[in-house]
Amino acid sequence: MDAKRDFDTLVRPHLADALALARWLTRNRTDAEDVLQEACLRAFRSIHTCAGHNPRAWVLTILRNTAYSWLEKNRRTDLIGIEDLETRERDLIESGGAAHDRHPPSPEAELIEKANADELRSAIERLPVEFREAIVLRDIHGLDYREIAEITGAPVGTVMSRLSRARRHLVRVFQHAPAARGPAPRPVRNSTPSPAFE
Repeated sequence: MDAKRDFDTLVRPHLADALALARWLTRNRTDAEDVLQEACLRAFRSIHTCAGHNPRAWVLTILRNTAYSWLEKNRRTDLIGIEDLETRERDLIESGGAAHDRHPPSPEAELIEKANADELRSAIERLPVEFREAIVLRDIHGLDYREIAEITGAPVGTVMSRLSRARRHLVRVFQHAPAARGPAPRPVRNSTPSPAFE
């Protein structure tokens, strides 16, 4: 087998997705490029292990693992695990919302879709890394739960839970930040008193 040809066939088509994921994980283009370069070296050295796998998931798995190693070495304080959150923050992230894959879009999903792209990007960047990668892989890269589970090494149920929690957190951010999106609509006053107050 020719490693260069295999790299060009299996890895190169997925480099844009890999760079995008690296940017989300590192929050910095220069760092993302460093992570991508290291991931490409790792992929090239282990190209023979890709046979029979989904090449996109394989490349993104290598990128993810490389990014976590890079973050651990260079910016340990940026990695905040779900289990490291304060109880109040964890409760906030875990409360409310529902998955949307098997149902029509929920009001929460519609709210997120209407959000300003810059506000949404900023809110995603503030998510704990496990939630951020779930949102990015599912809603930006369009991967299914199985592929995300393969990339992250987490069970499908955990992927679904992280995705749901991430979405709920984003909904809360946008529900509690109306000033950032302009003035809130004024309530309509009814000129006739309510029977309950007569």
